Amino acid sequence: MVRWLRAAVVPIVLVLLISLSGLVLGRIYADSLLVKLVAGAAFGSVAVSVGVRRLPSWTAAPASVLLLTGYTLFALRLAADHAALTGPLVAIVRDSLVNGIPRLLTAMIPVEATPDTVVVPIVAAWLAGLAGAEVAVRAGRVLLGCVPAAALYAGALYVVGPNASAAGWPSVAFAGLVAVALASSQPLQGTGTADVPVPARAIMRGRALAGAAAGLTVVVALVAVAGPWVAGRVSATPVDPRQYVEPPQVDSLDESPLNRISGWALTPEQRLLEVHAPSPGKLRLRLAVLSDYDGATWRVGATYRNAGRVLPSQPNPPGTTVDEIKQDITVDGLTGRLLPVVPTPNEVEGARVAYDPATGTLIRPEELRPGVRYSVVSERPTPDLNLLPEADSPTGDPVARFLAVGANVPESIQKLAEQLQEGNGAAFDRASAIQDFLAEHYRKVNDAPSGHAYPNLEYFLFGPRSRGGQVGTSEQFAASYALLARLTGLPSRVVVGFDVPADGQVTAADALAWPEVLFDDLGWVPFDPMPKSKDPRPVEEDFTPKPSTSPPPPSDAPPPSDEPSASAEPTLLAAQPGGPSTILVAGGASGSAFLLLAALALAVVTMRTRLRRSRLHTGPPDDRIAGAWLEFTDAMRLAGKPVPKHLAATEAAAHAADVPRPALRRAVPPPEPAELPALDGLVDGINTTEFAPGMAAETQAKRAADQVVAYAEALRQNRSWWRRLWWSLHPGPLRWHRTRRD
Repeated sequence: MVRWLRAAVVPIVLVLLISLSGLVLGRIYADSLLVKLVAGAAFGSVAVSVGVRRLPSWTAAPASVLLLTGYTLFALRLAADHAALTGPLVAIVRDSLVNGIPRLLTAMIPVEATPDTVVVPIVAAWLAGLAGAEVAVRAGRVLLGCVPAAALYAGALYVVGPNASAAGWPSVAFAGLVAVALASSQPLQGTGTADVPVPARAIMRGRALAGAAAGLTVVVALVAVAGPWVAGRVSATPVDPRQYVEPPQVDSLDESPLNRISGWALTPEQRLLEVHAPSPGKLRLRLAVLSDYDGATWRVGATYRNAGRVLPSQPNPPGTTVDEIKQDITVDGLTGRLLPVVPTPNEVEGARVAYDPATGTLIRPEELRPGVRYSVVSERPTPDLNLLPEADSPTGDPVARFLAVGANVPESIQKLAEQLQEGNGAAFDRASAIQDFLAEHYRKVNDAPSGHAYPNLEYFLFGPRSRGGQVGTSEQFAASYALLARLTGLPSRVVVGFDVPADGQVTAADALAWPEVLFDDLGWVPFDPMPKSKDPRPVEEDFTPKPSTSPPPPSDAPPPSDEPSASAEPTLLAAQPGGPSTILVAGGASGSAFLLLAALALAVVTMRTRLRRSRLHTGPPDDRIAGAWLEFTDAMRLAGKPVPKHLAATEAAAHAADVPRPALRRAVPPPEPAELPALDGLVDGINTTEFAPGMAAETQAKRAADQVVAYAEALRQNRSWWRRLWWSLHPGPLRWHRTRRD
């Protein structure tokens, strides 16, 4: 009886060792389901090996794999029900096996026990139990049989990384259990040593003592060699394996949803969402937070990680009021992958999501489609706004991202920021001054062109009202505010979302963008720069650029004289005897002038040819597409119809399709004008470089160049002969230094 009890110690220890691995890994999970499933896998795998120990060794693996399949199906079904996931079991199993490892390493902590986050630990635990039991129980090599469990335990510690506290007592328990297994180990079969002669027993004891002494020597040597390294690693921060796995990324549609505001404004009746939220007061859904601006595009720049139903809670500044709001949202016409929610979400049901805790935004792995429904529980923070007048804005490296702007800020925008900053030393005063200036001087219209690059914002802020300036959608208001705020030292960002009407039917008319400013001890505070009056004041009334501080150029003109000029009366100089004749001098001067003009014309033609070749055939595809755009704007300028700065690429192409042909005074009818080629390849290339820098293909660059050359030539052929000649000799393209979208 005692022998059987001692024989049961090793299998029990193996089960406990593998279960400890599940316990360590379960510290980063939201609940205890993973620990239970790993313990079940440990018990099942060891029990199978113990049950077939009297059969041939080759029978253990097939039997264990068969039971592993059944247990895995049971565990995945249990995890799916636990996570409220619907769908056929076959699809769940296939998705879990294909995506188990990347989703485990990209999941938001705490990790929810879903099929794809438990399948890898379950299979690993079963295999460790199978290998350990076969070696320790069947072969009797107890210490070697503990190696698979030790490897599993080390793997669990590695996956946890720095995301949980040190596993002190589990590690001590692991070492203690191994010691118990070694102390009680003996084969399940065989006889005792009662019938062994005394000399033989003495030899056996001697060998055992020698083996123990050798083992102790090895252990002491390992401690002496590895002890200092282990001691040094105790206080070190573990490596996080998640840094080596790329989390889910947003595509171009969701990278800058600010571009969609103008499109939604043109289709205000489009149904996007249906929201049911039994909560009093006005609700505003947050779709995306745009924190990065390079002078051309505001981008999301978020890091999304796969998350379960329970999301990590975010700390709120002291004094913040928090309201819990539950929303049931059904998607109608909204596209993309971003999920609008009331900030800040902490529970999500009905949809698989990835979460960015820095912005509190959600994204789906799959595209949105009509009928997608999800429920969210959010904790909406409301800071104590009474503290705003005395609050300051943070500075330094932690907020450098929210203060960065692109290079070459237009001088007019820089001067406006300086004027708004004057006399407003406090952070809240500057933020309020920018808000009031935009609200009092600009008008909101639904058909304003899309765009928030420097040229777009400059035209919005300072363009003449008679030509579409000083009007825009919330895209231009929010983008202008955030840019001016950064120029005055205020950390800012742009947010895109929706106001929920009373009936819960969110349409495109409810889409808007707004700016937020970061304050110490208050967090991100939204501002509203939208116009409060239908008749705003012209910006010229309150903004006058500062005069140049450079001194006026000195005058070299001689002082007036009362003496009559010696050349007041024209005289004809007679030719001096022996000198060249007047006709010869005039002819030589005329010839020299002609040669000089011809040389200048040849130089202009040569330099323009080299410029075109450099623009269209040198550099990466992005640069060549930018060069094609410059060739296009040069052609439009030479044709007398320059491209307005505020037009987007598509609008500029439409503008170029309607270039009038100059009237010609001829006695005979002129030939039919050449048809202007399409510019769709140029538009496609420009949009790619704007919204996906570095992703343009060689074929896009070649197509854009070919279309621009054909368009410019057709435009030139529609001119009169002397206009065609002047087109080729015009030096303007050599000195028109502009950015891509000028």
